[in-house]
Amino acid sequence: MELAYFTFLSSGLFLGWSLGANDVSNIFGAAVGSKMLKFKTAALIASIFIVLGSVFGGSGTTATLSALGNVNAVAGSFMVALSAAFSVYFMAKTGLTTSTSQAIVGAIIGWNLFADKTTNTAVLLKIVAGWALCPFLSAGIAILLYLLLKHVLKRIRLHMLMQHQLLRIGLVCAGAFCTYALGANNIANVMGVFVQTAPFDTIHIGILTLSPAQILFLLGALAISTGVFTYSHKVMDTIGKNVMKMSPFVALIVVLAQACVLFIFSSSTLRNALLSVGLPALPLVPVSSTQAVIGAILGIGLFKGGRGINWSIITRIVIGWFSTPIMSMLICFICLFVLQNVFNLTVFLP
Repeated sequence: MELAYFTFLSSGLFLGWSLGANDVSNIFGAAVGSKMLKFKTAALIASIFIVLGSVFGGSGTTATLSALGNVNAVAGSFMVALSAAFSVYFMAKTGLTTSTSQAIVGAIIGWNLFADKTTNTAVLLKIVAGWALCPFLSAGIAILLYLLLKHVLKRIRLHMLMQHQLLRIGLVCAGAFCTYALGANNIANVMGVFVQTAPFDTIHIGILTLSPAQILFLLGALAISTGVFTYSHKVMDTIGKNVMKMSPFVALIVVLAQACVLFIFSSSTLRNALLSVGLPALPLVPVSSTQAVIGAILGIGLFKGGRGINWSIITRIVIGWFSTPIMSMLICFICLFVLQNVFNLTVFLP
């Protein structure tokens, strides 16, 4: 295994770290902010299930990103991932959450422009449509779950202490499901551009077989887990406390709604099942967990009258959604020029 490959792969690992620092806050920020879970407990649960989701469920969205832009040189993959990682890291430094999905798509378009490759507009429109639908779908699911679970809790009339314990267990289970779905949906953002150039051999461990792509996904998932433990606490505070004050019950609804949205956009099994019975299915695209969690929070907040929502924070986050892909695209284009003309590296193949 060449050391040079791991040098190039470092940008993907940095992007994974940035995703862990940023996106997991969208899942456990509500639980930690409402003091239902300790940060270290949330981080441990997230790390375990992100690895499982990444390794065993990450192929669908990776294929979509590959269709958007087939980055065919490892130096180009390095700069695409680094540009996206820098954009996400810059946003995380401000304490605001942003989207790795938007960052990596912007960087891939920057590579396409520099390499004079055609961007697959059909795939791009599919991805953008997923971004546009994501917060509205999350808001609708959150409102339905809010009404359903509120009705159930009212009917069974649990003691307050028992209700508190059930909510805590629910947050743990929902968070585990959601981090699995996050790994499956977003590992493509971290390692997707390296799949074409992966030098690994298939590994057999007992009954378990890991393909070269799955080995990349495992490395990326470990980088995400590192980001969770080392830097996500600050952004969790933004989501859990500053966007809207949330009760433990509302925190559970937010996590469940986000989990459903991420799963819908990443599950090949669900998509095939719907298509097999003639029902429409959403595309397998990397969507923004940021948009999912903000959509869920706003859905419940507006349903309850809009009181308590910090609209200035929401405005800044939405601005970040638009500026992130543009920033990532420009950084990638400029830095590819530097790599090719100053360092004489091959950033794309004809």
